[in-house]
Amino acid sequence: MPEMLQVALAQVKTHSRRFIAIGLAVMLAVGFLVATLLVGSSTQATLKASVGQSFNKADAVVSSTNYEQPLNQKAYDAVKQLPGVSSSFAQINAPVEASTTAGSFNAVLQNTSQDLSLESAVLSSGSLPGSPTQVAIDEKTAERQQVKLGGNLTLSNSKGQKLEVTVSGLFKPSNDPHSSGAGQMLAPLATVTPLATSPLSFTTIQLKLASPLDQNSRTAIQQAVEASGFKNITVLTADEQTTETMKGMTGGTDVLTVVLLAFAAIALIVAALVVANTFAVLVAQRTRELALLRCVGASKSQIRNSVLVEALLVGILSSILGVALSIAGMAALVSSLRTIPDYQFATFALNWQAVVAGLVVGTLLTLVAALVPARAATAVAPLAAMRPADDAALNNRGGRTRLVVGGVLLVFGGLALTAGALTSNLLIAVPGGAASFIGLLLCANLFIPALVSAVGKLATPAGVPGKLASLNAVRNPSRTTATAAALLIGVTLVSMMLTGAATARSTFDSSLEGRYPVDVQAYDGKYTSQQLEAVKALQGVTQAVLIPLVGKLGGEYSGTPVYGISSADAALLLSTPQNQVKPAQLLMPKGTKASSLTLDSGSSHQDLPVAQASTAEFPVMVNLGTAPAPSGALQQVWMKLTPGQSTDELLTLQKKIAAALGVQDSQVSGGALIKAGFNQVIDILLLVVTGLLAVAVLIALIGVANTLSLSVLERTRENALLRALGLSRGALRGMLALEAVLIAGVAALIGVVLGSLYGWLGTQSALGPLGPVMPNLPWLQLLAVLLIAAVAGLAASVIPARRAARLSPVEGLATD
Repeated sequence: MPEMLQVALAQVKTHSRRFIAIGLAVMLAVGFLVATLLVGSSTQATLKASVGQSFNKADAVVSSTNYEQPLNQKAYDAVKQLPGVSSSFAQINAPVEASTTAGSFNAVLQNTSQDLSLESAVLSSGSLPGSPTQVAIDEKTAERQQVKLGGNLTLSNSKGQKLEVTVSGLFKPSNDPHSSGAGQMLAPLATVTPLATSPLSFTTIQLKLASPLDQNSRTAIQQAVEASGFKNITVLTADEQTTETMKGMTGGTDVLTVVLLAFAAIALIVAALVVANTFAVLVAQRTRELALLRCVGASKSQIRNSVLVEALLVGILSSILGVALSIAGMAALVSSLRTIPDYQFATFALNWQAVVAGLVVGTLLTLVAALVPARAATAVAPLAAMRPADDAALNNRGGRTRLVVGGVLLVFGGLALTAGALTSNLLIAVPGGAASFIGLLLCANLFIPALVSAVGKLATPAGVPGKLASLNAVRNPSRTTATAAALLIGVTLVSMMLTGAATARSTFDSSLEGRYPVDVQAYDGKYTSQQLEAVKALQGVTQAVLIPLVGKLGGEYSGTPVYGISSADAALLLSTPQNQVKPAQLLMPKGTKASSLTLDSGSSHQDLPVAQASTAEFPVMVNLGTAPAPSGALQQVWMKLTPGQSTDELLTLQKKIAAALGVQDSQVSGGALIKAGFNQVIDILLLVVTGLLAVAVLIALIGVANTLSLSVLERTRENALLRALGLSRGALRGMLALEAVLIAGVAALIGVVLGSLYGWLGTQSALGPLGPVMPNLPWLQLLAVLLIAAVAGLAASVIPARRAARLSPVEGLATD
């Protein structure tokens, strides 16, 4: 064994170029896997810092799943004295109107925690309120409303109860999207209680525990709350509660976890394919070298052990570098995001599982892939192994087996992917898509060389180099396929992510549009045409229309106001077809049980069938063609805004709208602020995932460079013979460059088509519960991928072509 260890070390030193190629493939494959796992932990940490900010310091979060039975003091008393509960906090959110000498604005008043370890607010100046006449306010609202430390505010609720308070401190605004549409305030419980809804109810009950939440403590807490009269409650960790909150945005499905599992699966597949592909090109060369060692006396086990030692050394070193590269890259990406004001809540979270997985998977992949040349050299007699090995062509046993296995995987994987998309089941779609892609690669010998040869006819005007480049594609199909596979994997992955991200973005936008259909609305008043024009003239407002009060409902909904809108205005303002009220019907909030209701409009009474809006917060609407507005009716102003505005821009615009309409800020609200908050979170997730694209592109480019370099090494004698027959150095370089561009172009085209299909079907599988998922192809980005792939193929050919051209024909023919 020591002798073979020396042989292994000598091989690594002597043939460093080959092992560098393997090392780069392993390093980038491991980097991609670790980056994917880090995306999971960092995404969860980012969501915890935004969606879950109000409870992210709790060990256990108790909440009610029945909105008609919120948690109350009885439930709180039942859990705060339990053994193992070191401190507790029952959170109350009370909507209030805050008035200053300059005007008024909407705010959410939240009670402070007596235990600072459960207080999520981060103080920036002053102090947290310590008496019932003090409040703290978020610094952005304070700046916008010109509220200063020591200033006075009047708080009032919907019942008209008022309270004079003094500002004791400023804190950093919450990143929770639900808090985006109003000012944020903190006050002691004694201040919040009189202004909160009665009977008093809690949003969540947060607990600090003596030990982490386990099944026993979870059960004890749940039983205690249930014994106090609550049946529909959950007891979750802060991470689990964050996931539950996100599920509320995705049709009750934990899309986040499933998508991240899908990325991890994709990373494993990419890692396996890239490393195996790089080793496949080395099989012929390594087989002859290892067979020579057997001829001089090495046993089969010694040969296998020497190869495994080589692979172990390369695998461990490359895996360490891959893990380090991934951690540094993800940390740099998240740090750069944190410098952007709207994305300061982006959080990098390192987890040991990602490090261990990267080291173990990288080393095992290298070891498994290294068994191929060892098996090839030891499976036959040494002298027979010295002869060139046959490729797995379509007409031999290995090729036929590969084709049959690939066909089975392609058919059944494609069916599973389609079934997963139709049933919105990502757990079926991901393995189905992976199997179909592996099957496609196994069958690639059928179509890639033929396509390269067909496209190669375009290179005929280039003369002899062009003809040779085209002929090379079909003369050695396995080599052509191996070279194309490296880029095909990367381009498919990049195209899938680009298409999936674009489709997911449009689907999320449609979902948010359905939940918050009106961007901004001003409440009931009498507005003039001049005021309406002033609003339309504001930068950031694209449409503004008057929505008159046309009547009220009778019967069980007696007194409920009904607003009228024309078909033309509905088409301008409401992009969700479900909310565009048709003539001769009432559009009621989502969840309405009645099938028909009576509309009382002046002296007119109409029984109208009921249709449901996309959200429960939508007002009762009727088409103005069915019930015209009476003269002098109160009106609302509904506005559509320019998409893509940040929360700060929207809050500034809200103030300008209130001024243009001559009303207080508190009379102007809408879904745009909440949508902007959620879009910030979605943007963060997409930006972090986009960081994976850089790694995928590197894998593809290095894969192409590796296979081209190894292909040129393999063809040293062949290229030298061409030179000896009269092919010039420039023509040889041109032949290799054209061959690389042809292979890269075909691989990229196939990859873009496949990636677009996988991206759409994968998004349909993940986001199907939200509604119809229409494919959204980012054409410009996909075209850029095609161009970059062609240029990458050309660039990857430069170094190997230069090396081949510089070698003299005599030296090349003497090479073995």
